[in-house]
Amino acid sequence: MKREVLAPVLLGVLLLFGWLLTAGQGSVLLPTPMAVATRLVTDLADPTYWGYVAVTLAEAFGGALLGIGVALPLAVLIHRSRWAAAAVHPFLGATQAIPAIALAPLLVLWLDYGLVSVAVLCALIVFFPILISAVVGLRHVDKDVVDAGRIDGASSWGLLIHVELPMALPSVLGGVRNGVALAITGAIVGEMVMGGSGLGTVLTIQRSAVDTAGMFATIVVLCVGASAAYAAIHLWERRSRIINSLN
Repeated sequence: MKREVLAPVLLGVLLLFGWLLTAGQGSVLLPTPMAVATRLVTDLADPTYWGYVAVTLAEAFGGALLGIGVALPLAVLIHRSRWAAAAVHPFLGATQAIPAIALAPLLVLWLDYGLVSVAVLCALIVFFPILISAVVGLRHVDKDVVDAGRIDGASSWGLLIHVELPMALPSVLGGVRNGVALAITGAIVGEMVMGGSGLGTVLTIQRSAVDTAGMFATIVVLCVGASAAYAAIHLWERRSRIINSLN
C-alpha cells in the first residue's frame, strides 16, 4: 500500500481509538463513534437534510467561484503592471486586518439575509489566498520561456494564455485548493451569524439542543465535502505539475 494511503489510514485508526477511549470514560458531551455513525445514517436518509447540504455547498462553491473570478484578473494586472502592484499592495495588507466575520452585519444591510450574502462572505475569505498564490505563480514563470515566446512573435495576450497561466497553474490551484476549504468554513460561519437554510443553521439548532451526536454527524459531512473538493483540486494540481515538467 502506498504511503499516501497508508499514512492517513493509520492516523485515522489512531484518532478513532483515542476517541473510543475518551468517549468510553462516561463523557456526556462526547458521543461515541457508534452514536455518531447511527445519527449520520439517519440524517443522510432524510431528503430534507440533503437540502441543507445543497444550500451550504452552493454558498461555498458559489463564493469560491466569485473570489476566483475577481482574484485571477487582479493577479494578472498586478503581475503585468508595476503601477497596479504598487497601488494595490498596501490595501491588500490592510484588508487582512479586517476579520471577515466583522463584515457580516454590513453584508446583511447591503444584500439582505440569504444565500447571496453568505456567498459574498465566502468570496471575501477566499479572495486573498487565491490572489497571492496566483501572483506568486505568475512571477515564478521561467523568463527564458517567456522571452522565447516574444522572440517568436507571440502577443502579450498569447503569452499569458498559452505560456504564463499554464506554467503558473500549479501555484494557482494550490491557492484554489485552500480557498475552497476556507469557503466551506465561511459558509458555516456566515449562516451562524447571518442566518440561512444550510448546515450552519442545522449546527446552530443542534447546539441549542445540546445534540452532540447530531453536531458531530454534521461536522463529518462538512469534513467529507471539504476533503473531497480538496483532493480533487490537489489531483488536478499534481497533474498540471507533471505536464509542466514534461514540457
